[in-house]
Amino acid sequence: MSALLSVTNLSKEFGGVHAIEDLSFDVKRGHVHSIIGPNGAGKTTLFNLVTGLYQPSAGTVTLGGRDITGREPHKLCEMGMARTFQNLQICMNMSALENVMLGRHRHLGSGALAAMLKLPGLRKADRDCREHCRELMTFVGCGDYQDHAASAMPYGALKRLEIARALAAEPDILLLDEPAAGLNATETDALKSVIQKIAGKGITVVLVEHDMKLVMKVSDHLLVLSYGRKLAEGTPEEIREHPEVIAAYLGGGTRQRETQEVPA
Repeated sequence: MSALLSVTNLSKEFGGVHAIEDLSFDVKRGHVHSIIGPNGAGKTTLFNLVTGLYQPSAGTVTLGGRDITGREPHKLCEMGMARTFQNLQICMNMSALENVMLGRHRHLGSGALAAMLKLPGLRKADRDCREHCRELMTFVGCGDYQDHAASAMPYGALKRLEIARALAAEPDILLLDEPAAGLNATETDALKSVIQKIAGKGITVVLVEHDMKLVMKVSDHLLVLSYGRKLAEGTPEEIREHPEVIAAYLGGGTRQRETQEVPA
């Protein structure tokens, strides 16, 4: 299976401090690829480099064989990349449905003149957009909030709403930055199902997450970061048994079981 996303010798310095250092890895098309590591390992910095929020100090990022290093986020969206954020980026003064529709903008080709004249084609496009976004809200499990104000939604539903908005762009690859943060066990289990359904649609998922039970259940491949460098990578089974990963997380002590074996 070919790599959809490739990172090669990527580095990022902040005032002489290496947040990411000489990092290389591939993300296979159609896989769920999780990135884990202790706090401060560089996971979100890596996401920000890949998605164009940060400019790298060195190295390259390619998507589908095309060099996307340092491309602006809106350009990356046009090329099939979407993401969510560790801290919610929801427009609270808009409805839930309108938030999802924001993610659909690149597929609405009408210009300003058509909008001002309210041409029939534009009205149909708007109806189709609304219907598609309603379907996405149902898909991620927040369909009951379609007609609600975003500000009236519970936190767990807002996390799924942000995923729906990212899916509205019809991405080939979706980057999820700590989607389970702040969720209870029931909400996290629902999120697991959503990630599996997204992968089932053929969308490649790159996941940064601290909930190791979730990571181990949904991932095809894991990358472990430590101080901005690759510590290990492999299948969940390989990572769970990797001696350097165990030492990094547990200081070489007795392994903890299941979700605590390799905490992130």
